[in-house]
Amino acid sequence: MSVKHPIISVIGSSGAGTSTVKHTFDQIFRREGVGAASIEGDAFHRFDRADMKAEMARRRAAGDQTFSHFSIDANLLKELEGSMRSYGETGKCQARTYVHDDKEAELHGTPPGHFTDWREIGEGSDLLFYEGLHGAVKADGIDLAGQSDLKIGVVPVINLEWIQKIHRDRASRGYTTEAVTDTILRRMHAYVHVICPQFTQTDINFQRVPVVDTSNPFIARWIPTAGESIFVIRFGNPKGIDFPYLVSMIQGSWMSRANSIVIPADKLDIAMQLILTPMIIRLVERGRRSK
Repeated sequence: MSVKHPIISVIGSSGAGTSTVKHTFDQIFRREGVGAASIEGDAFHRFDRADMKAEMARRRAAGDQTFSHFSIDANLLKELEGSMRSYGETGKCQARTYVHDDKEAELHGTPPGHFTDWREIGEGSDLLFYEGLHGAVKADGIDLAGQSDLKIGVVPVINLEWIQKIHRDRASRGYTTEAVTDTILRRMHAYVHVICPQFTQTDINFQRVPVVDTSNPFIARWIPTAGESIFVIRFGNPKGIDFPYLVSMIQGSWMSRANSIVIPADKLDIAMQLILTPMIIRLVERGRRSK
């Protein structure tokens, strides 16, 4: 953690909805005049697309059916921790970009499935923003959770997460339902042992819960809409959170526990704006005063 150079981490697995949360953060940064340097978890994968396929084939041949991008040893987490620590100390760090598709390839001049070169980022920024799978890992001598000043978990209930992943991967990547199901099964060991434990390290969790039947996510024809969902927002430390104010400002919301508020899913953006804006402003103002 750093006073001068704060770090915000958004943690969520593939299909969890972290991109939507990132959009809200971008809105807050733009409105409040916050200069944010950004790094993505995908940039710290150990292997590019072709090498990952080869490594997975090698692992399967050796009897390991659980190796995936969720696995600790499939990622450069020591390097990620080093980049976060560097930013906290100096306001600068090393980063790169993983190029997912042809559109990103045009932007970066690097073929899809490959990484750009490492580069230095952060000069003159107010904070570092991380989005990815492993931003709050605390295991095997790695303490990414200890590097961030604000950690946000994005955690749909498991069936909804699978529905979102199946629909996204079929629509945007051309995968079959069977191929996506195989990926889900392969990732399950690391999901239990690497992804889930991070959500006890987070400061706030946003968990989307459908209120329609999702009992068989592998045949679901559509993703439940915002009108068919609620969000449970859990605060790791509720001290200082003005719950009566939030309930009064977010129509249809209520408290379910002393540290949790439930909101209609279509109120997520306003809820995030109300909750996160003052937190971000405090981090940035504290950092600016200390420089």
